[in-house]
Amino acid sequence: MSIQSPSNPITISHLNDMKTRGEKIVCLTAYDATFSAIESLNGVEVILVGDSLGMILQGHDSTLPVTMEDIIYHLANVKRTNRGSLIMADMPFMSYASEEQTLENAASLMRAGANCVKLEGTAWIGKSTELLAERGIPVCAHMGLTPQSVNRIGGYIVQGRDPNKAEELIQEAKLLENSGASILLLECVPRELAKTICESVEIPVIGIGAGPDVDGQIMVIYDLIGITQMEKTPKFVKNFLLENNSIESAIDGYVKAVKEKTFPGAEHSFE
Repeated sequence: MSIQSPSNPITISHLNDMKTRGEKIVCLTAYDATFSAIESLNGVEVILVGDSLGMILQGHDSTLPVTMEDIIYHLANVKRTNRGSLIMADMPFMSYASEEQTLENAASLMRAGANCVKLEGTAWIGKSTELLAERGIPVCAHMGLTPQSVNRIGGYIVQGRDPNKAEELIQEAKLLENSGASILLLECVPRELAKTICESVEIPVIGIGAGPDVDGQIMVIYDLIGITQMEKTPKFVKNFLLENNSIESAIDGYVKAVKEKTFPGAEHSFE
């Protein structure tokens, strides 16, 4: 397990080394100082300040209303109490629509405390990825189910089951790696496809609803402790608080389950 601290923080190089030696990377969202401290002190290597806050904290029915100001506010809170985790921040809907926007908004996130920015998309974000990587800003490319594109893709549905689409995703993952992406995040794709993509690139691949064979896992903290208000719990979610007696022990249970490769199981994966 990684032992991070303010004097020995997790970096992109650490994540690359973890992929090389086969150690699973543990990621979790946080939106405030309290959860940031707890997560970073309990072995979470990557904290995501995600635009999921629009649904989780603000009560919207999608992530689209989230603004740069929202992300920066929560990012600053997370930064203050982080104890060595790598902080990734979402670039919200339409915040990277032009080169000027991309550079200005990514710079704002880095100044506010991010160590990496996350963009949603496929081949079309290649240019933005290259633009940022050339200027020293690490990029996580979010592929598969991309919530900012929910209106185009027709809902929150598994991506890549069609063989042609699966091959397209594999090629786009390679393109984004070649464009300078430091990390890939795969959401809601079949397990075998996620495994193939993970084996096709040298950069770390983090999954959510992408099966156990990728380099790491991410969950929304509110899902992990079972308090997200949802009509139907997603297949890839597990409530770790049910088998633990505190939030800290639930987070510790999640970290251990990912490290020991017992989560996610087949019941949390798509075929």
